[in-house]
Amino acid sequence: MNALATAPPRGVDRAELEHRTGLAQRLMAVEQLDALLVSTEPEIRWFSGFHSQFWESPTRPWFLAIPADGKPIAVIPAIGEAGMRGTWLDDVRTWPSPRPDDDGLSLLTACLQGLPRRHGRVGMPMGHESHARMPVATLDALRGNTRSTDWVDARPLMRRLREVKSEHEIDKIRHVCQLTSLAFEALARDIATGMTERDICKTLTLDILRRGADTVPFLVGASGPGSYDNIIMGPTDRTLRPGDLMIIDTGATYDGYFCDFDRNYAFGEPCVAARRAHEVCWDATQAGLAAARPGATAADLHAAMWRVLEAGGALGNDVGRLGHGLGMQLTEGHSNMPGDDTVLRPGMVLTLEPGMCFSPGKLMVHEENLVIREDAAELLTRRAPREMPVIG
Repeated sequence: MNALATAPPRGVDRAELEHRTGLAQRLMAVEQLDALLVSTEPEIRWFSGFHSQFWESPTRPWFLAIPADGKPIAVIPAIGEAGMRGTWLDDVRTWPSPRPDDDGLSLLTACLQGLPRRHGRVGMPMGHESHARMPVATLDALRGNTRSTDWVDARPLMRRLREVKSEHEIDKIRHVCQLTSLAFEALARDIATGMTERDICKTLTLDILRRGADTVPFLVGASGPGSYDNIIMGPTDRTLRPGDLMIIDTGATYDGYFCDFDRNYAFGEPCVAARRAHEVCWDATQAGLAAARPGATAADLHAAMWRVLEAGGALGNDVGRLGHGLGMQLTEGHSNMPGDDTVLRPGMVLTLEPGMCFSPGKLMVHEENLVIREDAAELLTRRAPREMPVIG
C-alpha cells in the first residue's frame, strides 16, 4: 500500500472560525441583516467547528444564530451541549429534545427576539440546494412568532462565504483526493472478470478506508456491454464479463470534507467507440483545466469542455452539467453549465465532469477535482490515464 504524507490536522482553529464569522457579519451588514439563522450540518459546522455523526438522526433540529456582532449563539438539543461547549462558542442554549410540540421553537424565538433590532431583517438560506432541516410546522410557527421581521433568503450570502476554501480546508480535500486516487489505481490490480459490481465496489471502499479516509458515504458503480446507461443506481450483483465497461464514482471524506471523482475500467479490450469516448472525455477535462482561471465563469468551463465533447461526437449529456463545487458537501455551490455566471476565485474547489452520450444508450463520464489558484488550476486528484485501464 502506498503511504501518503502525514494527514492534515483535524478540526478548525479558533482564528479561522473567528475569521469566518467576521466575514459573515460584514456581508450581513451590507444586506442589512440583524441575524443569520442556519440549521444544517455543514453550515453549523462551518461557523462553530462542531463535528458529530449524530446528524445522521433526523429526530432533533439544531440551530445557530449569527448576530450582527459577537459570537454565534447555539440553540441545540441538550444531548449535544457537551460537544458544542467544546467549541469556541460561549452561548449554548439547550432544551430536552425530542419534544415534538415545541422542539426548540420557544427557545429559538426568544433568542432571535433578544438580539438588537436595527433593520428588522433575518437571513436564512432558502434558495437552491438549501433546506431547513426542521419540521415545516416549526418554520411556519417561527415566522409567525416574528411577524414584524422580514425573512430574507441568505443562500447567496452563505454560498459566497463557503465557496472559497481556506488552505486548511484545501489540505483536507487534497488528502482525501490523493488517497482515493491511489485506491483507484490499485483497484485495477485487485479486480477481474467474474466479480460482481458489488464486490468490486466493496474492494475499493475497504481500500479507501484502510488508506485513511473516515467514511465513504457515496460510491456508485455501473457496468454494461461496451458502456453503461445509468450512473447513479448501482452497484448491483451483476457479474462483469469480457467486453464490459464499468464506471465507479465515489465521494469519500476526511474530517468532514469530500472528494468526488470517478474512474472507468474496461474488462477486456474495449470497443473502438468506447475507447475513443474515454479519450474525448479526458481531452475535455484538459480543456476545462486550461480554462479554470480566476475571472472565468462556470459557464466558461462548460463551454470549453463541451466544444471538445461535441467535436468528439457527443450526442448529448443527460447529467445536465459538467461539474460543480465541492467541499463539506459532495456537491455544493455552482454548476458548470450554460447560464451559471459564477466567477471563479482563488481558493474555490470544484469538479470537472465532462460526460457524453457517444452512441444511443451508451455513456462515458470522467471527473477530476481541482482548486483555483492565482495563475493556474491545481489538480487535487491524481490524473486518470488518457487510455482506459484494461482488466484482464
